[in-house]
Amino acid sequence: MTGRNVTSQPSATAFAAVDPVTGVSETPVVVLSGVNRSFGPTRALDDLSLTVRRGEILGIIGRSGAGKSTLIRCLNGLERPDSGRIEIEGRNIVGLSEGELQPIRRKIGMIFQHFNLMSAKTVLDNVALPLKIAGWAKAERRARALELLDLVGLSDKAGSYPAALSGGQKQRVGIARALSARPALLLSDEATSALDPETTRSILTLLKDINRKLGVTVVLITHEMEVVRTIGDRVAVLEAGRIVEQGEVWHVFSDPKTELTQSLLSGVRPQLPVHIASRLSPGGSETVLGVDLTDPGLGNGLFAEILAHLPSAHFLHGGIDHIHDQPVARFFLTVPREPASLVDEAIAYLRSINARVEVLGHVSRPV
Repeated sequence: MTGRNVTSQPSATAFAAVDPVTGVSETPVVVLSGVNRSFGPTRALDDLSLTVRRGEILGIIGRSGAGKSTLIRCLNGLERPDSGRIEIEGRNIVGLSEGELQPIRRKIGMIFQHFNLMSAKTVLDNVALPLKIAGWAKAERRARALELLDLVGLSDKAGSYPAALSGGQKQRVGIARALSARPALLLSDEATSALDPETTRSILTLLKDINRKLGVTVVLITHEMEVVRTIGDRVAVLEAGRIVEQGEVWHVFSDPKTELTQSLLSGVRPQLPVHIASRLSPGGSETVLGVDLTDPGLGNGLFAEILAHLPSAHFLHGGIDHIHDQPVARFFLTVPREPASLVDEAIAYLRSINARVEVLGHVSRPV
């Protein structure tokens, strides 16, 4: 094979033509249209359509069996859909031969849950392996691998073997390897689920930094809601092979529409305390309201203002959080059930400040 000149490869800036504020372009890198994939009687992907914009980090969440693994395998060409279109940078990859898929796959980097490093090769050789397969000359492979090891903070580990590395270091090598051919799309398949919380945070910080520096588009397949909350720009919720909800992370996390999304996010959103939830009944004297509010003007004076308008209300739980610099509030309060006008007035006022209000049930004092 002949060597390749490093300068002939697309530069990082080739992928950075994005909005200077959001880092995201409206130009799509991936477009899926009506994608179906079945395994016997089981439909893993069901008329699925999805767009991934250049420069964004998209999180795809869902329960086990929702179709996440099939989706990612279809994106990298390892699984062929029964019907529909999958466009990578404008080219439909459905129906392409293995030979035709190879240059497309070089535009896609993969980060795996269990790292998938070759134990008999050094860190540097692991990172350079995709470039060797692509035909780069040895000196050029080495230069690119060293550049990437510096990017992920492992310059001093170039000559080490995977067995000598921690889990977080192994994943950094995996990330460097995934970036070796300067992909337009980075696929992360549960990349942090085998790591401890502190290491997970460092890997997520690295991925976000890479996304900002290189403008590379990232698709995260994960069951960890905190991963998407931390670095995702948008999130898509998958159920039975269909996208049932999607939107900006702060918006979906603060105001989930579907029962599935609410359930998936229950661990990262304030919930009614168990000792109160267990006492909900049709006949209590206090009506319990769940309130969600997103407003750039939210501040510490929110609750004092609400109590000033609703003097009979009593706060139970919740507060103000920030998701991607967007303030969001989720809280629970009680209002006397009688006279009925008090509950109606409370709901009307909360909705007047653009809150979403749900009647959760009733309890008896004290709570």
